[in-house]
Amino acid sequence: MIKQDMQMVTGSYSSEDVVFLLKDLSDARLEKKTDEREQAIQQGVHYSEMLPVEYEPTKDYLTLFHDSLHTYKQKVAVAVGSVSELIIEKKGRDIVLVSLARAGTPIGILMKRYIKKTFGFSPPHYSVSIIRGRGIDENALLYMLHRHPGKRLVFIDGWTGKGAITKELSQSTCKFEKTHGIKLDAELAVLADPGYCSSLYGTREDFLIPNACLNSTVSGLVSRTVLNDQWMNETDFHGAKVYKELQDEDVSVHYIDVITDEFETAAPLVQEAVKTLKTSDRSPTWEGLKSINMIQTKYGLDDINLIKPGVGETTRVLLRRMPWKILVKDRQDSRLKHIFQLTKERGVPVEEFTEMTYTCCGLIKPLEQDR
Repeated sequence: MIKQDMQMVTGSYSSEDVVFLLKDLSDARLEKKTDEREQAIQQGVHYSEMLPVEYEPTKDYLTLFHDSLHTYKQKVAVAVGSVSELIIEKKGRDIVLVSLARAGTPIGILMKRYIKKTFGFSPPHYSVSIIRGRGIDENALLYMLHRHPGKRLVFIDGWTGKGAITKELSQSTCKFEKTHGIKLDAELAVLADPGYCSSLYGTREDFLIPNACLNSTVSGLVSRTVLNDQWMNETDFHGAKVYKELQDEDVSVHYIDVITDEFETAAPLVQEAVKTLKTSDRSPTWEGLKSINMIQTKYGLDDINLIKPGVGETTRVLLRRMPWKILVKDRQDSRLKHIFQLTKERGVPVEEFTEMTYTCCGLIKPLEQDR
């Protein structure tokens, strides 16, 4: 149960849309500049112990967000509807939507809204923390199970890349069962599965999901999640910050409303997509990871975490990390216009790599090597 003195994150979304099971660390000093953070991570400090500096989004980033939202709003709506339909058919109505913060949060809100509009009921929806190498927040799991006995938890994320979170979720639920004797359904539902590591998805197309363009300002003003012993103890939820100072730049609710407005016109396309998905073999093949292994070998990268596959992750590398190279499957792919623009602006070389399943892939510079 939540401790009475724990201040929880609220963010800019309505509690009708989502409840964050995250401890509010807004007063904690956790941010490091990109180069400091990159060096710390590559020297062994866990990424969850600190946060990147949350800058006000530039005009160019906002333009990229609005352009991609205009271009892909129907595609997002169709994918949301498709995976929501599959969830209801497979999991039933006695469900709790559990978004993995933070990329999964807006996707979970959209699924909740689609389910309410289409099926006439509104499942509970929470956003919880899962951290690569540290696992899912068990206190949050226990809280939801206590609040909603007999209901099935359905885990939700935005997209797949290497499948690291898919694996983390599977390992975490196994550990949770051993510790608490409660078996959870570890199947991860995602909007897009270009990594071929989910069986419950709206599409496997690798396109730019608009909320990949921005940080907290499209995620309810909430930071990435934090697990740092200096600021929390074993009875707390994982933590996060709320950047209220960025509220004038916040497009979180706008994003949700624009996609929600597409549901009605997208309905026939959703039914067509669902029909195709139901007759397809949706078994995970992990083709994406095979691509990653080829890239890792060719470019001599010891750390697989320096490889960020898919158009969403590549965009984030160009916006937030220290990119070394960008690989593209096809230089003529019109979906990569913004990638080429960002690489030009940042002076990052682009190479064609036709063997991968993704449309593109971002490589982060290994700081210990002079490349």
